[in-house]
Amino acid sequence: MLGRARAEFPLLLAVAIGIAGHFWGERIEAIGTVANIVLAVVIIAAIIGVSVRVAAHAEVLAHRVGEPYGTMMLTISAVAVEVLILAIMITHAVSPTLVRDTIYSAVMLDINGILGVAAIIGGFKHGEQAYNSDSGKTYTVMIITAMGISMVVPEFVPRANWHAYSAFTIVAMLGLYALFLRNQIGRHSYFFDYSYPRQKKAEAPELTEETGSVPVSIGLLLLGIVIIGGLTEVMSPHLNAGLSDIGAPLGLVAVAVAAISAAPEILTAMRAALANRMQAVINIALGASLSTVILTVPVMEAIALYTGQPMIMAMTPVQTTMVLVTLIVAAINLNDGETNMIEGLTHFVLFATFVMLTLLGL
Repeated sequence: MLGRARAEFPLLLAVAIGIAGHFWGERIEAIGTVANIVLAVVIIAAIIGVSVRVAAHAEVLAHRVGEPYGTMMLTISAVAVEVLILAIMITHAVSPTLVRDTIYSAVMLDINGILGVAAIIGGFKHGEQAYNSDSGKTYTVMIITAMGISMVVPEFVPRANWHAYSAFTIVAMLGLYALFLRNQIGRHSYFFDYSYPRQKKAEAPELTEETGSVPVSIGLLLLGIVIIGGLTEVMSPHLNAGLSDIGAPLGLVAVAVAAISAAPEILTAMRAALANRMQAVINIALGASLSTVILTVPVMEAIALYTGQPMIMAMTPVQTTMVLVTLIVAAINLNDGETNMIEGLTHFVLFATFVMLTLLGL
């Protein structure tokens, strides 16, 4: 029992922070800008702590079913967190471009940030790291298609026709994901797996009191997502007020949402890279990018249709250029079945460029 309490301490701490923020939020907001930002940062840290525990419980479930189901569970749980945060934050009217900017930020963070850093540290320790090149090719072409349909083409759709195209986007994204999922766990599941003949496959961790049983993990995973929703509701107005007061770019809110949802994936990917298991990194980085686009878009578009308020999904010229360069570089780098430090560096430089552009408000 004590071991379980220690393992789930981030959940207990997050609940305490959420309650304190709810009851003392108005007093803190009255203090001024610095207090708003500090409270928002504290709550964001609590959300990240909870999301890490959500990922931990997803991993317990993943070890039961193996790959590629394991990585799929991790990425879907991260997308669920992202969708929940976005659904709550758009009710506070942060920005009509919040969803678009968050998806864009998530793709930059996943492909250029996670994959770039993982390839650098993995290459530094192990040299060239092998993986199944079919997975990189499949993920890349799916991401290009999904982002093209949902975030490039809308630029050319007349505003009067947004209802029809929004409904089409929902059907297209769900259809793409259904077909992709069928092949990922069925006929083409071997695309997303790699055999390491020189390495002993890691055994699934024993389900102890700390890791928990499957029913406990399911319950705590769902509880964690509910806690994240409550924390986001408390955090949103303070984050918006703080950034507005200091004149920070609104794009930082989108980056924060993307970073929160990607936190567990970052930790898992870095561990996999250090363990010389680049296939897991590819599945996480590109799988998370694809899931973010192909699952977040239909949910948000459905909300837009329900409320009657269209969302700006078309990327800016700068964003479109960054996405195209990123996916072209990824397509070239992921074509040979091996990563190295140079390939990782190209993605990391693109990630640094994304950060710079965000700080400039572009």
